[in-house]
Amino acid sequence: MTDQSPLIIEVALNGGTPKARNRNVPRSVAEIVEDGLACLEAGASIVHNHNDEQVIGGENGVHAAAPYIEAWRAILAKRPDALLYPTMASASPRTNIEERYAHIPALAEAGVLRLGLIDPGSVNVGPIDSEGLPAAVDSTYTNTLRDARHMFDTCTALQLGPSISCFEPGFVRVASRYAAAGRMPKGALIKFYFGGKFSNFGLPPTTKALDAYLEMIEGTGLPWLVAVLGGDCVESGIARVAIERGGNVRVGLEDYAGNREPGNLQLVRELVALAKECGRPVATPDEAAVILGLPRGR
Repeated sequence: MTDQSPLIIEVALNGGTPKARNRNVPRSVAEIVEDGLACLEAGASIVHNHNDEQVIGGENGVHAAAPYIEAWRAILAKRPDALLYPTMASASPRTNIEERYAHIPALAEAGVLRLGLIDPGSVNVGPIDSEGLPAAVDSTYTNTLRDARHMFDTCTALQLGPSISCFEPGFVRVASRYAAAGRMPKGALIKFYFGGKFSNFGLPPTTKALDAYLEMIEGTGLPWLVAVLGGDCVESGIARVAIERGGNVRVGLEDYAGNREPGNLQLVRELVALAKECGRPVATPDEAAVILGLPRGR
């Protein structure tokens, strides 16, 4: 029987997806505002976006708060209930965690942030080459355990409900230790990022893989979410399994890869239709804030 709690839908608007790959991806502030508002109206309660700073291999690892503030104030002017959060840069010899996480306190101080982000691990990323092999590139999204401690402590201090990204099982183990020690910030949402057929990382989007993740967080009480990076979350079938089991789901053009060229709005609408088919209501942003127990208001 399908769980009847409201489904939290997150839309990841853009990530590093260029318009050359999908012309519908929003890149400018105006496009992010338009797409974000449309997806909120369609049923998303959390909106995640990147700006144009690089996550890996950037000049200094610093992500400016200003483009987020410009876009998010415009969204919040029409949807003050919206839940929004950014990305961050990878560790590198040219920066440190205090610098590359500095936009989080700045966004909180600006009054546009209720969700933080915690990426408690490192993962190799990169495309698949013409032989079907992982491309021979030096591209690792890096966060040390000291970096993770800084993220957990900052979210606690700022009363931000953290979005905890888990690209591999080791990420889940780190997060589970904070939960077991009573050091998990309030309002946390742990996210299982499965690897689609166009990814070189992550467990496959299968019921067995989800079972493994759920076993790892058993007893923590953490709400959870599934996403498929380098694939199609709804088409893979894992979205349906998550909906039926009481989990939550993320879609969007940051993650999507496949034969179609959808927009974010289309992906959200497809997920809403699936939730309706399964008999599960969709959470508003205010309902999502209550479900997560977000401690911080505007």
